[in-house]
Amino acid sequence: MPMLRHDAGPPELVPVLSAGKHRNPRKGACFMELASYLAGERWSDHPACTHPLLAALARLVNDHTSDEARGQLAPLVPSVVGVTSDDPLTDVAITVRAATSALPIAAAGYQQVLAVALLAVERTLAGHGDPSVPALAATVDRALAGVPAAASWARGFTSNVRLDPAGFRRHTAPSAIRFAVTGIARASVPDPDRVLRDLLGDAIAEVTRRAGGAAVPGRSPDHDWRAMCSVAGSRPSTAATP
Repeated sequence: MPMLRHDAGPPELVPVLSAGKHRNPRKGACFMELASYLAGERWSDHPACTHPLLAALARLVNDHTSDEARGQLAPLVPSVVGVTSDDPLTDVAITVRAATSALPIAAAGYQQVLAVALLAVERTLAGHGDPSVPALAATVDRALAGVPAAASWARGFTSNVRLDPAGFRRHTAPSAIRFAVTGIARASVPDPDRVLRDLLGDAIAEVTRRAGGAAVPGRSPDHDWRAMCSVAGSRPSTAATP
């Protein structure tokens, strides 16, 4: 699934995004707080308009992206509004995307944790008849094959540990995306900010697909965009050019 792209080019102004939670727009705005504004919800970084794990990923990406590059996330904000799904495998799919993005570049300790998460994915997928299961399972197999040392460690570690599929959504998935985002942000690669941005775009596209809709462009109508810029403050669009 290709990541969401802002094909029309950057808007004239982009909202000023900042890390962390903010009581009100005068204190600043993060990615999901602006999404809550666009959705017409109470100002919050946990709005109901977005799938909970996707929203958690967006908060993590927002906070781990550098101050210089954070503005490049802004065109994706409207794309999470109304993007949620009752598909029980949505959390699994987001976890797989996050873990497989981080595994090739993260440090060894992060790889081990993410390999454990992917083994939990395997057990969670077992018995599911969803047509997307074979593709997800194949992606997990390829990812683990690419980090044989971490995969071997994870299999040994989990040999006497119960990986509870019932607890995947509550515990495993949130932990996995946290380690994935942190691992990417700390990786020794030329542009970790771009990797994080691509991961978020891919995850939005994945949840949108599972919700039964087409991937929406990463921009709201002009009047909504201007209002969002006004609420959060704004800066020239050069800050948002991919």
